[in-house]
Amino acid sequence: MGDRVTMTTAMTTATAMTAAMTTRVTAPEDGPATGVTVEEAVKAASAGPAHRVPDGSAHRVPAPRRGAEPALPDGAAAPAPHDPRAHGFLPERPPVRAMIGTWTRLDAMARAAAVAPDRAAAVALVERARRAEELTALRQRVSRLSLRNAEAAAMRIAVIAVSCGWCGLDPQAPAAREVADEAFLELWAAIAHRIDHDQFVALPTLALHNWAPERKPRRHIPIDQLARTEALVPIVRWAPEGQPLSRLDRLMLAATRLEAHGIWLFRLADTLAGRSPDDSSTPTALRRLVRVQHALRAQLHAEAAELAAAPATPQQVAVLGALAEQGALEPPVLQAADAVLGIGGRRMGEGRRQLLRRHLPAQHRAWLSAMDRHCAPVRTLAHRGGPDAAVYREAQESLIALRRTYTALVQAAARPGTAPLPAAA
Repeated sequence: MGDRVTMTTAMTTATAMTAAMTTRVTAPEDGPATGVTVEEAVKAASAGPAHRVPDGSAHRVPAPRRGAEPALPDGAAAPAPHDPRAHGFLPERPPVRAMIGTWTRLDAMARAAAVAPDRAAAVALVERARRAEELTALRQRVSRLSLRNAEAAAMRIAVIAVSCGWCGLDPQAPAAREVADEAFLELWAAIAHRIDHDQFVALPTLALHNWAPERKPRRHIPIDQLARTEALVPIVRWAPEGQPLSRLDRLMLAATRLEAHGIWLFRLADTLAGRSPDDSSTPTALRRLVRVQHALRAQLHAEAAELAAAPATPQQVAVLGALAEQGALEPPVLQAADAVLGIGGRRMGEGRRQLLRRHLPAQHRAWLSAMDRHCAPVRTLAHRGGPDAAVYREAQESLIALRRTYTALVQAAARPGTAPLPAAA
């Protein structure tokens, strides 16, 4: 139990978050609502605070960050930042919408690269910035960025890299200099060092750091509630201004909303951490996990029709294909469910699981690895019989269905003309 901590805090925002889960989410420029209520899924899960087991006793959970983390004192206002119990793997605060100073050039470059007709046009943008010494000027200012602004810069670097077809490169590898612009690689490596995250050119960076509420929200609203209840707009659009959102825009906003609604899955994962398979609270938590996963699947189905009707360009299809080749499209919330249940959409070895996780920040990978260890007792239900084992297998099947639905949504985004998903069960 050395790498787990005792959690005795009661989050003051739990009531507001539970109420917010009954609100429909609307997409920007979407017209009618495209979200789905998850009230039915949360009714049982929200009977008590999600970090308490049904008998009311506190339980031990893995620390979400590297190193020892002290237990929160009684009466603390909220969990520590980056704690998945608080807001999943969403950023601690809304992403930076507008960069200032010299960094406006990076923002403009990312916006232009996102709407470039092809990779050659995106590469030409980078070459022009290098000739104007803009990339060198930005490289010299990386150390002055706050972490939040560094994450905003990383999102824009990710947009440029994937638009140019460079998403699989290691910016510090000598071979990368034969493929990509050297000045851009130096800026990329400096940003990666600043945020302590090398493999950030992936869906978590492109989606979870590329959205903003359409209107100014109330102050102090929790980030996951904000992403659930407010209309969202992409910061860097993959469609030209004045035109409807593209399939890629809608897919990434859908991934953001999936993460925001999936907060209940993170909390139920916390409940199952360290639980004995014979504990009376285990099947209860697994049933709630099934309800949440069914609700997330219904939410994806609600997104599918308008995504399939949105425009797409060959360049955007190439972007999705490049990310898929790198295994960089798996939403963190699905990886959290897999850490609990063990198999996900298909049986895969530990190496494959780590390959999918390499695109997440270090503290997120550490939390998932801790969940792998501490949910191992629950996974022994897979080899048992009886009603509790049946509930566990139902949870696995619901995750498989959720992953397949998400995969179908990605395929709809990557293949213009693809029909919407079949009706949810």
